[in-house]
Amino acid sequence: MAKAAKRQRDGATEGLDVEVAVAGGGLVGLSLGCALAGAGLTVAIVDAEPPERVLEEPFDGRASAIALGSQRLLETIGVWRHVGAAAAPIRDIRVSDGRVGEAASRLFLHYDADEVAGGGPVGSGVMGWIVENRVLRQALHRRAGELASLRLIAPARVASAERGPGRASLLLEDGRSLRAPLIAGCDGRASPLREAAGIAVTRWDYPQDGIVATLLHELDHEDVAHEHFLPSGPFAVLPLTDAPDGGHRSSLVWTERRAVADGVMGLDDVGFAREIERRFGDSLGRIRVAGRRWRYPLGLQLAQRIVAPRLALVGDAAHVIHPIAGQGFNLGLRDIGALAEVLVDARRLGLDLGAESVLERYQRWRRFDNLALAGVTDGLNRLFSNDFGPLRLVRDLGLAAVDRSGPLKRLFMRHAMGLAGDLPRLCRGEPL
Repeated sequence: MAKAAKRQRDGATEGLDVEVAVAGGGLVGLSLGCALAGAGLTVAIVDAEPPERVLEEPFDGRASAIALGSQRLLETIGVWRHVGAAAAPIRDIRVSDGRVGEAASRLFLHYDADEVAGGGPVGSGVMGWIVENRVLRQALHRRAGELASLRLIAPARVASAERGPGRASLLLEDGRSLRAPLIAGCDGRASPLREAAGIAVTRWDYPQDGIVATLLHELDHEDVAHEHFLPSGPFAVLPLTDAPDGGHRSSLVWTERRAVADGVMGLDDVGFAREIERRFGDSLGRIRVAGRRWRYPLGLQLAQRIVAPRLALVGDAAHVIHPIAGQGFNLGLRDIGALAEVLVDARRLGLDLGAESVLERYQRWRRFDNLALAGVTDGLNRLFSNDFGPLRLVRDLGLAAVDRSGPLKRLFMRHAMGLAGDLPRLCRGEPL
């Protein structure tokens, strides 16, 4: 009886029929599942991680930036209330240029959330939030548990996919199968589903690594996010909520040349903190490192198509961009908003959810945003990741000019807040 109850709980039937089968139960896969199931679609998510491990996951130092438009999506699909006070607001963003060991340029760009439509209903004085990844995962799992039409099959791994003219199937390594009109590939940048579908990617590596950690510091960050451009790449210090003991915390995203990153990762915690202070200054007082440090290679990757017969790619399976400005997860959430809207509209019309015309609408909708943001982040990284004197002057003058141009500055701010372009209903805070 206990085994039968467990099989019912995780949807582990020999052959389960649903409307959408999601491969991958990370932040993107769970967000998509919650969006679709919350709108009444039957969904199954296959994830390799045991849910109990995710719910008990300790602090590990990683965090994500959530733009205002993304927060509206998470709120509308019922996830944000489980995040609650664990989200640290961003009320100001300061963008500056400089060198290691020197003060930042006096010519800088300052974003203040109150400058966008007076703060009012657009942002209520908040441009976005920084949330620990473990908090987001736990919130998504709690929301998934509230949705009767969502089945989380975990731990389990996808062995292969079959995509026929009328239906697709996910075959699991333990012999079980899922059948659905559509498979959503949320299986990461290496995406086995994308590779099996023969979808080519355009990719290149940057000679940089991203170093991520959480910092403890003496002084309050006052809800200010700092993006400090150094010759090796952007150096971001982003506000987090205070630690349980009241200590002030921020999230570090440090882009460094790969050869230098080897030495940085080899430093002890004291030496690592001193290097941070050399790059950032003393505006937060003395700095210590909390928890682990993470390092990952940086690159750009774009799938040449994000759909194939009965397959839609979402998140990192479709695009990987430079972490400058923290837009990667936000781009994936806009994928989710668009795909969910397309599928819910198609279902209301009685259409086949995996039909070519339905998937092509999703692809058309997301193509420009994906390409544009990939180009912008790539261009900014190349523009600022050097120490050529005349170009530094041009950069600094450009930052100051934007800072003094009200309309242009507000446009850039709306993009940073995820409020520009052809937004899905969920990103406008409207239900499907």
